[in-house]
Amino acid sequence: MTTPPRWLRYALPLVLITIWFIVAGIGGPYFGRVDEVSSNDQASFLPASADATQVSERFSDFVGDDTIPAIILATSESTLDEATVSELEAAVAAVADLDAVDQVSPLIVAEDGLAAQAFAPLDTDAEIDGTVEEIRALLDDRLPEGVTHHVTGPAGFTADLTAAFGGIDGLLLLVTLSAVLVILLVVYRSLLLPFLVLITSLFALCAALLTNWWLAKTGIVSLNGQTQGILFILVIGAATDYSLLYTARYSEELRRHPTKHAATVATLRGVIEPIAASGGTVIAGLLCLLLSDLSSNKSLGPVASIGIVFAMLGALTLLPAMLYMLGRSAFWPRRPSYDADRSEDAWVRAGAYAATGRFIARRPRLVWIACVVLLAIGAAFAPTLKADGVPASEFVLGASDARDGQEALAEHFPGGSGDPANVLTDEEDLAEVAGILLATDGVSSVSVLSEESPAGSAPVTEDGIQAFGPPGTPAPAPTVSDGQVLLQATLEDAADSEEAAATVRALRAEIGDRALVGGTTAVAVDTNDTSIRDRNLIIPLVLAVILVILIGLLRSVLAPVLLVATTVLSFGTAMGTAAIVFNHVLDLPGADPSVPLYGFVFLVALGIDYNIFLMTRVREESLNHGTRDGILRGLAVTGGVITSAGIVLAATFAALAVIPILFLLQLAFIVAFGVLLDTFFVRTLLVPALGLDIGRAIWWPARRPER
Repeated sequence: MTTPPRWLRYALPLVLITIWFIVAGIGGPYFGRVDEVSSNDQASFLPASADATQVSERFSDFVGDDTIPAIILATSESTLDEATVSELEAAVAAVADLDAVDQVSPLIVAEDGLAAQAFAPLDTDAEIDGTVEEIRALLDDRLPEGVTHHVTGPAGFTADLTAAFGGIDGLLLLVTLSAVLVILLVVYRSLLLPFLVLITSLFALCAALLTNWWLAKTGIVSLNGQTQGILFILVIGAATDYSLLYTARYSEELRRHPTKHAATVATLRGVIEPIAASGGTVIAGLLCLLLSDLSSNKSLGPVASIGIVFAMLGALTLLPAMLYMLGRSAFWPRRPSYDADRSEDAWVRAGAYAATGRFIARRPRLVWIACVVLLAIGAAFAPTLKADGVPASEFVLGASDARDGQEALAEHFPGGSGDPANVLTDEEDLAEVAGILLATDGVSSVSVLSEESPAGSAPVTEDGIQAFGPPGTPAPAPTVSDGQVLLQATLEDAADSEEAAATVRALRAEIGDRALVGGTTAVAVDTNDTSIRDRNLIIPLVLAVILVILIGLLRSVLAPVLLVATTVLSFGTAMGTAAIVFNHVLDLPGADPSVPLYGFVFLVALGIDYNIFLMTRVREESLNHGTRDGILRGLAVTGGVITSAGIVLAATFAALAVIPILFLLQLAFIVAFGVLLDTFFVRTLLVPALGLDIGRAIWWPARRPER
């Protein structure tokens, strides 16, 4: 091999380091600007082709502006007298003076006299969370003593959700980086190397965020708090894992080669294939989400894939460049020394993982059977995971004014008050569709949107549209857009309840093709149905794609099939354990149907990474030492780095739990537990035991890889 001139050997690393510092310097400030291009409203999670989405897109044609309703609720333990009602009316009227509020409905006093409500449509172009906080602050100042207030409805829940995601830029990043730094300090027992790896991960995240920000700005991808949080965790975790693989191999090669140039070249040759294959499997799994009909799922695929690309680039360019410039000093005080006389066999046969390999080799069949039985016991509980959807009021963990308001609202008004089902139908079908709505159990009242009505809508009864005013006043005409009208059905149950969902399904069954049913409840129904459809479609596809990648990487069929099978079994165990913890320990209300899908994509794509790290090294060692020794040597030399990588990845995903969102808490547990299970159990015991029991036939149908 020809050695490049000295100036080039130093110029190239300097250029790479300079480029990365420029990118990080530009991308760093964008951490504080994500909210400019992200959205946490319901539209960012809607199914693309569902009935509820079509109704949502047409809603502004009838109301004139794109708005989201807020429900202002005031309650008292004693009956509201005239003076108190007058003060409430004045406070509600003051809400209409806010910039993002066009008008507020008249105050409606409950039949029991203990509560009153008003509806305030908020402009979606304004900051919903900021406007809701303004309303709450205004009510704090103006409401009389003894009256409690809440701001609930879609706007209230959106504000609470946005506030819950508020810690992503600061708290989540701080917790994640701190956890990774502590783990790296323990792993390396070096003062400098952990910071080099952390710089690599952070710079990769800056580049990924910068790219995704501009793609979101131009409308190519969409960002929300959920996607943003997963992007942060995934990039830091993956970049750190790839960096751990590189530094472990670099330390190994520095002991084999007298110069850092030769060691760097050998390291890149050894790690580029497993890192590329590892990143490729994650990207392939994530891009399968593009087949989802849910906007939130579809957006995560390309956004997270871009993050993985920069994680790989950082580990294969920035980190090698920094380590080349520092050489063996980067590992101080445990600098690896070149030792031409050191026995290779003695080196790979020392350590805990070499001892583990010898333990497995004594009775490999007994080991893998015991592992499979234990994993199967855990997987048997997977069907008990309640993943058929949760009410929107349960999305945010901890205190929620909107959730408290909804519970209070249901005590004094129809549960769906202020958050009706929107029914889009042709003008000539208005009477027939309205009759179906009125005759359906679970529907409290029906109205039709009308520009001529002072309240913006007019009640509909079996006798038709009702007029406001004295007898003889003509009924207002409904607002017509493209030959269609919009009816609103107030449900008897809370919009996010199972009973309301059953009512919407019943309405759709009765109405058939004559109308489209939308609204908050319909969105939840369509989202859950779409999530289940996506889960059934994407999970088999991810398995097939990853299997093809492994077959190409290992030049074998049997080995990839076994690796995928062990990873799927590990995923089943993680889901079974999650079911026990969620149902009986944490007593959670259930899970969104997308939780198993996200858990599968991340666990299978990331879990297979460690099998890739192991089996590519096993194949490399088998070329010279045979399959049996290749497995033992591969386990010995990769055990430490894979364990470290698994702990880092589990810690980064566990950090998602600091964000008080039910979905992220559940995803954090499933992925963190599953990664640790893969790291310490599947990859350390099960996979090596299977390989040792099967022997060189594991490379079937290719010839054995030994020379």
